[in-house]
Amino acid sequence: MTQAAVPEDDRPILRLRGIGRRFGGLHAVRDVDLDVAHGERRAILGPNGAGKTTLFNVISGDVAPSTGTIEFLGEEVSVLPPRLRAKLGMGRTYQKSRSFLGLSVEDNLYLAVLGVRSGHLRPVKLSARDGELRERAVELARTVGLGGRAHVLVGSLSHGEQRQLEVGMARASNPRLMMLDEPASGLSRGERVALTELLLSLDPAITLILIEHDMDVALRVADRVTMMHDGRVIVEGTPAEIRGNQTVHDLYLGRGNRDE
Repeated sequence: MTQAAVPEDDRPILRLRGIGRRFGGLHAVRDVDLDVAHGERRAILGPNGAGKTTLFNVISGDVAPSTGTIEFLGEEVSVLPPRLRAKLGMGRTYQKSRSFLGLSVEDNLYLAVLGVRSGHLRPVKLSARDGELRERAVELARTVGLGGRAHVLVGSLSHGEQRQLEVGMARASNPRLMMLDEPASGLSRGERVALTELLLSLDPAITLILIEHDMDVALRVADRVTMMHDGRVIVEGTPAEIRGNQTVHDLYLGRGNRDE
């Protein structure tokens, strides 16, 4: 009997099986299985050195897995380069900003929109008014709360505004999956509140995975939480279950921390 096809919405948008990553003798990520549903908000938590950013880098294609497979939208992408994963619908941010500080907010968003288009390897004239793409850049600026700052140089923005811009740049490709690496890092209390509201306002059709040290931000935004330690997944659950988990409390009191 032929097995019926599983409807797209019933399949995970992202599926990891047995993912591991070694750097010489160091096992940064070990045997990670993960299913993320369409439209889900997933937080990945853990102390420094837990392997969270390495896992993100494997998912996005910045580094190759040493073991295991990655499926995105039902297609295996384990060896696909980052640009092609972006074209399939992955968008991400990094711990350190990758924006151009000497260009305006609009120009950064324009370049982000241009980046995943076919034929993008060509000279770019930032002064040219490239109608459709420029309109998209202005729209993205408004969407992330920078509509009035579109012509301001990125280097003049506050740290919180730069994080908002990075979210906009991650959205530039109309991603099906957005991955945010510590978006609240270094933000003031007021900036964290603004960022949380921005994340809560994202289109529910966009699947969101975020790495975050700020438990208040992560547990407010997330539907489901994955806790990592020493490269492994040790706990998964709802925000309420994670708040009540003693292992999570022990780890966040600082036991076993080291730089990632």
